[in-house]
Amino acid sequence: MSNTADQNFNKRQDQTLQTSQPYKVLCVCLGNICRSPTAEVILQQQARCAGLNIQVDSAGTSNYHPNKTPDSRSQRHALAHGYDLSGLRARQLQLADFQNFDLILAMDHENYADILKLKAQLGQVNSKVAMMSEHDASYPKQSLPDPYYGGADGFERVIAQCESSSRAWVKYWQSQNIG
Repeated sequence: MSNTADQNFNKRQDQTLQTSQPYKVLCVCLGNICRSPTAEVILQQQARCAGLNIQVDSAGTSNYHPNKTPDSRSQRHALAHGYDLSGLRARQLQLADFQNFDLILAMDHENYADILKLKAQLGQVNSKVAMMSEHDASYPKQSLPDPYYGGADGFERVIAQCESSSRAWVKYWQSQNIG
C-alpha cells in the first residue's frame, strides 16, 4: 500500500473507532444512593431501548456512602417498576470524571453549582454539565427532590421524574445524532 493509502485506511479506522465509542453520561446527586443511581438505571435502559450507544454511570458530590448499595427504599420502589439497582455501589464524583464523561447530569440545582465549581478547577475539559431535567417539558429544569428523609411518595416521584427526563434526553440525543 502507498503512504497515502495507508493514511486513508488509518483515518477510516479512526473514524470507525470514534463512532463505536459510547457517549458517556454521569448522573450526580449528593450521596449517590437514591436519585442518581435511579437515574442511571432508568436512563441506561431507555437509551438501550432506543438503540443508542450511551453508557451511563452515577456518583455523588459527597462521600457520605462510599461503596454502599443504593438505599433499600430506592431499590424497592425501582424494582416495583422493573429497574434493578442492586448491582450499583456509591462513589464520589472525581476530577477525572470531567475527562472521562461527555455529559454530567445534576439531579438538583445545588449539586449543579457544586459540579460547576469542581469543573472550574480544571480549566479546559470536554464534559458538559446540565440538569437531568434540562430538556424535560414536564419538569423544565426542575430539581429532582431528594427522597431520603421522606416517605414512599418521594421515591415514586424520583422514578416518575427520572423516566420523564430520560425520555426527553433520549429524544434530544436522537435529534442531535448522539449515541
